Amino acid sequence: MAPDDRAGVPPPSGLSRRDLLRGTGLAVAAGTVLRAGRDAVAEDAPAAAAGVRTQGPGAVEVTLKVNGVVRKVNVEPRETLLDVLRLPLDTTGAKRVCDRASCGACTVHLDGQAVYACAVLAVDAEGHDVTTVEGLAAGKGAALVEAFVRHDALQCGFCTPGMVMACAAAIDAHGPDLTMDQARAATAGNLCRCGTYPHVLEAALTAAKAAKGR
Repeated sequence: MAPDDRAGVPPPSGLSRRDLLRGTGLAVAAGTVLRAGRDAVAEDAPAAAAGVRTQGPGAVEVTLKVNGVVRKVNVEPRETLLDVLRLPLDTTGAKRVCDRASCGACTVHLDGQAVYACAVLAVDAEGHDVTTVEGLAAGKGAALVEAFVRHDALQCGFCTPGMVMACAAAIDAHGPDLTMDQARAATAGNLCRCGTYPHVLEAALTAAKAAKGR
């Protein structure tokens, strides 16, 4: 008699009782682990919720500081900073090109750091200083904008605002000692399909030197 026929019941084709029992044991163990995990999450939920601000699913009011001006706006939690800057705030310097954080055309400054606006949720920008190319050009970035014009560092213009913001962040970080390699690294995440990279880098270095007496 075959080992698997001892009880007089033939096993399923290709499956021994040993395999069946092993599989059943694993399933029971997995179920126990999952139940324990769910119970632990349920116990921790009230404590975690106490320190978390819940937003959505509908629109919520947030206060954004954009180019030094405090603005209150209703946004859906899913909307990106780029969405809100362009509409409804009508700050259109940051361009929507790839919309997936790979081209840099929507670069803005968040607390002085260059970020892709399409990769930041508008609700997460609350409490931070947001600077767009409009605010930069009207303030300390005027020399950089002038250098872009003088060095002919723009053609179609879609990438230009993001390039300006990336270069401005590099100048803020390195000052008048900005090197070509540092400028190149700062703009590595900004795509220019017109190929004006050399002019952009020259403009950045020129503006960095002009910032020495700032």
